[in-house]
Amino acid sequence: MYHKLTFILLSFLAMAVCSGFAAEIVPYRLDDIIVTATKIPEKRKDIPNAVIIMDKKDIRASGAQGIGESLANEPGVDWQTYGNYGGASQEIHIRGMRGNATQVLVNGINVGSPSLGIADVGKIPVENIERIEIVKGSGSLLYGSGAMAGTVNIITKNPKRDAMDLKLRAGYGSQNTYRVAAENGMFVTGDFGYYLTAGRTETDGFRDNSYLRQNDASLKLVLDKKEAFNISLYGDYIDRSYGMPGVKPPSGTQDYYINGEKFYNDEAASLLDHSGDKDGHVVLEIKGEPMDWLGYNLKGHYTNMENHNYERYAFDGTGSENWVTNQVLGMDGHVKLYPFEGAKLLLGGEYKDFDWKNRSYNLDAFGSRSGPESTTKAHIFTKSAFTEAEYRPSRYGKVFAGIRHENHSTFGSESLPLVGAVINPFETTALKFSHGKHFLAPTPNDLYWPAGPYTRGNADLKPEIGWHTDVTLEQSLLKDKLFVTISYFHWNVDNKIQWEPDSQGVFTPINLGGYKADGIEGGIKIGPFYDLMLALSYTYTDAKEKNREYTRQDYGWPPFFPPDFQYGMAERRASYTPRNRFKADLTYKSNFGLAVTATARYVGNRIVYRTESTTYPDTKTVKYALDSYWTTDLKIEQRFCKHWILSLSGVNLFDKKYDTHLTTFTDQASSRTSTATYPAAGRSVFAGMTYEF
Repeated sequence: MYHKLTFILLSFLAMAVCSGFAAEIVPYRLDDIIVTATKIPEKRKDIPNAVIIMDKKDIRASGAQGIGESLANEPGVDWQTYGNYGGASQEIHIRGMRGNATQVLVNGINVGSPSLGIADVGKIPVENIERIEIVKGSGSLLYGSGAMAGTVNIITKNPKRDAMDLKLRAGYGSQNTYRVAAENGMFVTGDFGYYLTAGRTETDGFRDNSYLRQNDASLKLVLDKKEAFNISLYGDYIDRSYGMPGVKPPSGTQDYYINGEKFYNDEAASLLDHSGDKDGHVVLEIKGEPMDWLGYNLKGHYTNMENHNYERYAFDGTGSENWVTNQVLGMDGHVKLYPFEGAKLLLGGEYKDFDWKNRSYNLDAFGSRSGPESTTKAHIFTKSAFTEAEYRPSRYGKVFAGIRHENHSTFGSESLPLVGAVINPFETTALKFSHGKHFLAPTPNDLYWPAGPYTRGNADLKPEIGWHTDVTLEQSLLKDKLFVTISYFHWNVDNKIQWEPDSQGVFTPINLGGYKADGIEGGIKIGPFYDLMLALSYTYTDAKEKNREYTRQDYGWPPFFPPDFQYGMAERRASYTPRNRFKADLTYKSNFGLAVTATARYVGNRIVYRTESTTYPDTKTVKYALDSYWTTDLKIEQRFCKHWILSLSGVNLFDKKYDTHLTTFTDQASSRTSTATYPAAGRSVFAGMTYEF
């Protein structure tokens, strides 16, 4: 290993010989333009929200292989997975809210799963990303359901008028991981251009049955007439399959077989379970500013998402296989008016039509389909209208007010107001305030999941609703070489949707009391000084939830003895929400093409609650803590001979062991049930080569 590292380092030094240009470090500015916050391009200092802006250079410098990893521990941002294995779901949690409270967009269109209400950012390849805008605080005014904690808008690459883009990448790393990707973009003739990306990823994962196989592609066609109009047609497609290893069983667990098939071992609780996704999106956008006082933006979009899930049960070998399909057809648009100096008015509307289908089979103890196909279908639509007004009477301040009215075909309508203000006592200072109502509609899975012996949906659910308040100070000093941001936030949610056993012992979603949080987040960026830049961020979140604590869970023997479930409501620290998160980035860029970024992250402990039996049917709530942890990452990149880039990245360099989630595992051989966790991956290394033209 020592000789390999020595060889790689010497290679980087040798390549520096044919490198003769500086790699620029771009500071952060209050004049940075952001679109997501108001749907109108505005300077950072002119919007009332706390924001994070990350461009393709930031992502590449981080060494991250995915979006979640690059955003992890930015102010207010928590990246959560079920163990970091190949196909593990990756969620963005903002300010202590769950993943379904963050709306993830690609080019302004929601890419989350409608059936789950959550976006898996691990699906999105980084090669296609030009820029990421994260707007924290209630986004329901402009984006509707799910934008309670904030909005993540991923903006894909466009062709350049003055140059052709051609990039070829290949890399290989730990766990037999490889990624090959290509991208090409240019203006073909006049005002017409395209940008095309394609890639393939494979990994065996760090545990048995934690593999991933993914193919992805995207294409953007652009007809750019500048202010007159701009037409773009964007499409992407992802086809992936992956193992579902479950928790890591206790050490010493013996291999377990049913009918000659191995169901689990001491590495993975599920050796046969696997899933797959086939996701496609098409977006047509037409926008322009034909007059000084008028602009418009119109979008039509179509989404088709199919998830396949194959699951076997270790207690008797049976199982289930299902396909969940979501089809979404939508239109949205807005006009922006500038009626007089200092004033802006946004008028818009949105319509979405959802078709949901669940098709499933039961599996026998040999894994073969048994019985007829079960099919459940549902149709939902939403329509909304929104308006937002801005007025800046002087350079010292600006005010905002807006409202959205949304109609949902299942639960009715909701009105969502928002107010905000910005004070600019100096050109380099922005004091921001926003206060808005948010909501989260029940998903089709929540409403219509097929009734079975263990689970069923609930068509009588109400939406989650609440308010989000944000106060932020942003300050730029030393000619933008020192940038400071600090925020206080408070939010609350009522009617929290959670799956719980009903009076018959069947798990079904219900509306519980709610949850709330107060917190502080801050960041500081220093540099560049002497080719160095330092970035520090910290988040404190005090989140509390109201939840059931069961004292009795008697499943009875229907119809002779009815089930008996007894519980009390308790307010407690929110599950899986660390109070403290910290991140430090130190970046060095030389004048001979070398770039090095070292990243340290700290995540505080997380609390988990489990209902456990004392003497059947009596139960108690037991509190567990997942330990805090530090991780350290390193990315080294050397450009040489103008067009070539060699990179080496190491994640979790000190091989820190930590856990991401906790549940239980039952050893069928001994009938013993114990707590078990989803472990995070240890140290991994990835080396890549890129050709750019």
